Amino acid sequence: MPIRIYDGFWVALAFKLHYLCGNKKIKKIMSYVGKKFPSITVDAMSEMGDDLKINVFEEAVKNNSKVLLFWYPKDFTFVCPTELHAFQAALEDFKQRNTVVIGASCDTNEVHFAWLNTAKDNGGIEGVTYPLIADTHRQLAGTLGILDQEVEYTEEGEEIFSGSNVSYRATYLIDETGKVFHESVNDMPLGRNVKEYLRLIDAYAHVQKHGEVCPANWEEGKSAMNATRTGVAEYLSAN
Repeated sequence: MPIRIYDGFWVALAFKLHYLCGNKKIKKIMSYVGKKFPSITVDAMSEMGDDLKINVFEEAVKNNSKVLLFWYPKDFTFVCPTELHAFQAALEDFKQRNTVVIGASCDTNEVHFAWLNTAKDNGGIEGVTYPLIADTHRQLAGTLGILDQEVEYTEEGEEIFSGSNVSYRATYLIDETGKVFHESVNDMPLGRNVKEYLRLIDAYAHVQKHGEVCPANWEEGKSAMNATRTGVAEYLSAN
C-alpha cells in the first residue's frame, strides 16, 4: 500500500525526492528471494464457493510443504484463464512434489466464484480446484510490490497515482520454512511456462537433499555439482 505523508519530516522528504528526481514517477521495487514470505492473512475462495482465510507463509510452515503462489491481473480476461487451467492440469505433478498451488488476484470472492462457475469453452475456469486469493484491499500485493501502480508528487507534496492497480503475473516459490526461493514477474501479456516451476522445485529439492548446486538447464536425473572450484571444473570438463 502507498506510504501516506503525515508530518513535516515526510513532507520535507517528499519535496527532496521531487527535487532530486525532477518529479519523475517512483515505482516500488522489492524482492523477497532469500527472505521469509510476508505473514499476512487474506480472503480467498474455494472451488465449492466457501469463503476462506489464507496465510501463505503459514500454509508452508504449518503443513511442512512448499507453496507455489501465482498472481494474475484479472478474472474474466484473456491470458489469465489459460494459465489457471495450465496450473490445474499440472496439479498432480505439484502434489507429488509436496507443493501446494494457490492462485491470487485483486478480484473479490464473488467474482472468483462467478468465474469458477463459468464453463471453460465460455472463457471460464470451471474445473479449477485450488484456492484463489481475493486480495481486494491490495494488502498482500502492495506489500510484495507487484501492483501496476506508479506515484508522483506535485509541488504541493500531494500524491498522484497512475496505473491499472492490478497485479502483474508474479510467481513465488516458498519452501517449508516460509523462505522464498524463487520470484519472477511477467508483464500482463506474457503467460507463464508451468513446466519451468516444476523444474525449479525439483532443483531446489535436490539442493535440500544432496547439498549440491544445480547448473544451467539442470533437470531431474542430470548431474549437479559441488559448489567448489574442483566441483565446477569437473562438471565443465564432463559437459
